[in-house]
Amino acid sequence: MHPHIFFDLLAWGLAFGAGFLALRMAGGPRDKSLYGPAYYGALAGGAIAGAFGFGSLNLMLGGHEVAIGRSVVGALAGAIIAIEIYKKLKGVRGSTGVTFVAAFAVGIAIGRIGCFLSGLEDYTYGVETALSWGVDFGDGISRHPVQLYEALSMGGFAVLYFISLRLKKNWATCNAFYIMVLVYAGQRFVWEFLKPYTGIIGPFNIFHLVTAGLIGYAVYMLAKPVAENKGL
Repeated sequence: MHPHIFFDLLAWGLAFGAGFLALRMAGGPRDKSLYGPAYYGALAGGAIAGAFGFGSLNLMLGGHEVAIGRSVVGALAGAIIAIEIYKKLKGVRGSTGVTFVAAFAVGIAIGRIGCFLSGLEDYTYGVETALSWGVDFGDGISRHPVQLYEALSMGGFAVLYFISLRLKKNWATCNAFYIMVLVYAGQRFVWEFLKPYTGIIGPFNIFHLVTAGLIGYAVYMLAKPVAENKGL
């Protein structure tokens, strides 16, 4: 089995388990009625559109002949847009994404290992580096293992999140989703400078713009009153 497929399947399985465990630790969702077929339909539709839309756009900007790609950060952005529209139409206030925090963080941490093991074909490798931990993916160039940078960042966040849940820290049940978005987008924004993607505004590539938008979204939502952010 291809390592990317294996780690994708492993990521899905462990993400589901992590999400289930986090929900049990938090006592379950406060309002189960929010999570109906329409909610998940909007979530899936937005994630798929964002994943393939931004992923393919990045390949096209890079001049690739086969311009059908996927992007995790694109999926996150698409899902957020779709759910915020859904919440607006349904008159739902507060966060509904806390239930997905653990699953997302663990899924990224495991999935990026598959990206790393897939080497050059995955187009998630870094630019050339002289650092001792640089990795040659088969083209004779020592590169930043940005996939592992991201895996370690989100793995560390997942550990902190579970510890905070166990200690019943307020942020872990009220603002965890927005904090997760802020952490993920922030670290991803930095790693994008270490990738060979085509810049569209100076040194900033398409994912710089997407992550900047996600950072702005997270900061805006965190600035709202705590009562509006609650909603596991």
